[in-house]
Amino acid sequence: MTFAIEMSSQPSAPSINPPTLSGILRALLRADLTVQLRNGRALLLTFFPPLAVFYGLSTAKRGAQLGGAIVNVALALTLGIALIAILGYTASVARDRELGVFQRLRVTPAPTWTIMVSRLALQILSMLAMSVVVLVAAAVVENVRLDPAAYLLTLAMVIFSSAVFLGVGQALVGLIKSVDTVNAVGRLSFLPLVALGLFAHSTIFGTTFETIARWSPGGAVATLLGGAMQPAAWSADTWWALLASVLYAVVFAGIGIRWFQWSPR
Repeated sequence: MTFAIEMSSQPSAPSINPPTLSGILRALLRADLTVQLRNGRALLLTFFPPLAVFYGLSTAKRGAQLGGAIVNVALALTLGIALIAILGYTASVARDRELGVFQRLRVTPAPTWTIMVSRLALQILSMLAMSVVVLVAAAVVENVRLDPAAYLLTLAMVIFSSAVFLGVGQALVGLIKSVDTVNAVGRLSFLPLVALGLFAHSTIFGTTFETIARWSPGGAVATLLGGAMQPAAWSADTWWALLASVLYAVVFAGIGIRWFQWSPR
């Protein structure tokens, strides 16, 4: 009895509450955001190419043949989204996989899908920030001002369009394990995707090339963003571009998820 009384008087061990899903996501987002902010120079550099392309298209003598001011903004946004997704996201995932970051994260209570959702959410946030900068520059430089509803629809379509290029990036890191090879193939894939989008609304190289460019991933995204900036002019081509974007996102993301490896071996 005395022993039982002594045992009952001992302080009980503190209860350990398992981490909640929301807590896990917050922790992952906080960690990924911290890493991103520490690499602020690379983040700022992602804003420069779309601004440079927009300025170049706006001042070029034959820039109007590409589709006008609205199309130029859409092309600049397409370039920025592709840059962040195909070059930035793939390099980050391939590097962390090579360093064993994913292997260490997988032994934590965090479900595997939360690890990727955190990274994808951060990429989308970067794309939205880039889009706001480009839209502000368009209003200042080219007096391209949209209705509030058009701004909201454009940002919504930026989120939607990100699925296309993030799907491409996921397919690259899913099929290729080597960091150097991922970076090289990413650059090679980035150039034609952006180039086709650039001529998606121009017949400079003929109608056949224009048709191919219009229905490429870059061309579909450019058409979708251009339609979002002019809701009154939303047409059947915009709906078809939306459908094409959905198909591209599903196919590329499916490939990337199916063959993604969490370790470099």
